[in-house]
Amino acid sequence: MMLKNKVAIVTGAGRGIGRAIAEQFADQGCHIAALARSPEEIEETIALVEARGCRGVAIPCDVADAESVRKAVALAIETLGPIDILVNNAGVACFKPFMELSLADWESTMAVNLTGTFLCTQAVLPGMIARGAGKIINISSVSGLKPIAEQSAYCAAKHGVNGLTKTLALELQAHGIGVHAICPGGVVTRLANEAMPDRDKTDWMLPEDVAHTALFLATQSERATTDIIHIRRFESSPL
Repeated sequence: MMLKNKVAIVTGAGRGIGRAIAEQFADQGCHIAALARSPEEIEETIALVEARGCRGVAIPCDVADAESVRKAVALAIETLGPIDILVNNAGVACFKPFMELSLADWESTMAVNLTGTFLCTQAVLPGMIARGAGKIINISSVSGLKPIAEQSAYCAAKHGVNGLTKTLALELQAHGIGVHAICPGGVVTRLANEAMPDRDKTDWMLPEDVAHTALFLATQSERATTDIIHIRRFESSPL
């Protein structure tokens, strides 16, 4: 097992990409702290983790709230041990023309997608730095690589995630910590269904496709690193 007895925090772990990552990591022996605002959903995720023979803990958490994050990370460490891997997956989306965006739309998009990544990363880094090892995997988006009409807030947040990823990769080299981002194209998730209900998604990727990429990054050799991976629908065009 490639992640045997490692400990990972996965945010937004109640469904979709986050749950798929928790399951695939557990298949490789990883213990999981599942964080999200939905207690019932993360309890279901942890049941799937434990069915694979791994330990897990479901921790309700609002990643946009600094105190909530601090308490969640402390509980994860207390329950499972030092954190080896952080997957910043929690996200929200609000797709509409720029002039129709409210300040609340903008702020909530930034708070969860970008500030949440900042807060969770800062919370786990002291332990990783002390041990001289760790992996941080940020689930970004193709919207962080190119402009997409009616996604201005989401594009801005995900471009920010990618910039943060590359800066941290540089800063944390000396501590043996890898920092990575995954930028998927269309993935069938509840977020996508709610944000784009009218889009035909028959050829879109599934959450497990993104989870495969996260597993690759989590197990990549210490001699090599990958900053940003763009994965796309097979029928789409390369960037």
